[in-house]
Amino acid sequence: MKKIVALTGAGISAESGLATFRASDGLWENHRIEDVATPEGWAKNPALVLEFYNQRRAAARAAQPNAGHRALAALEDQFEVVVITQNVDDLHERAGSSRVLHLHGKLFESRSSRHEELVYPMHGNRIELGDNCERGHQLRPNIVWFGEAVPMMEVAMEEVATADALLVVGTSLQVYPAAGLVDYVPRTAPIYIIDPGRPPVAHRPRLHFITEPATTGLPRVAQELREQLADKGA
Repeated sequence: MKKIVALTGAGISAESGLATFRASDGLWENHRIEDVATPEGWAKNPALVLEFYNQRRAAARAAQPNAGHRALAALEDQFEVVVITQNVDDLHERAGSSRVLHLHGKLFESRSSRHEELVYPMHGNRIELGDNCERGHQLRPNIVWFGEAVPMMEVAMEEVATADALLVVGTSLQVYPAAGLVDYVPRTAPIYIIDPGRPPVAHRPRLHFITEPATTGLPRVAQELREQLADKGA
């Protein structure tokens, strides 16, 4: 069975109505990134950070998967599909994707602010000051903030290195280390860049730019993959 790996970014979630942080004014929902998405911001004002993610969680809960999410999930009927996402929402899972690696954490999990291995699923939308882990330390969002290590990167590199095709969807390819994953794709594997903005990527064979949103570009590319890879015995 042929293997398709998809690297997805904020653009695919934006098409479901979720705000991205790379706004032209440098703000995310009227907050400075440094104040709500860094360890320093957490240390300075944890109440602000908690409320910011409480609001993001409520927005994500109300959002629905779009045609791009669904097209990726549907590919599983014919291929091995691994989704590597920079997004923290659960729209891929809700669309039906069964293998999703979240590079930057999960919005619907909390974790101990002292013991990062203590992670808890969230059934509601809120974490409050005074909500503690089992060892008595304040809970925080299970999000990888700027300046923190990306624990899933090595796993992601291994997945990309064995891909028969890579789809890059809705990402600027400017956030590292995630943007470096394209360097691990086998030279024989086609890369499809699906984004209206045509993000920068080094020229290489079998590189295809689809300058469309995920909701129209992904279904079209999915059909191409079914035809092309199926011809090779997928």
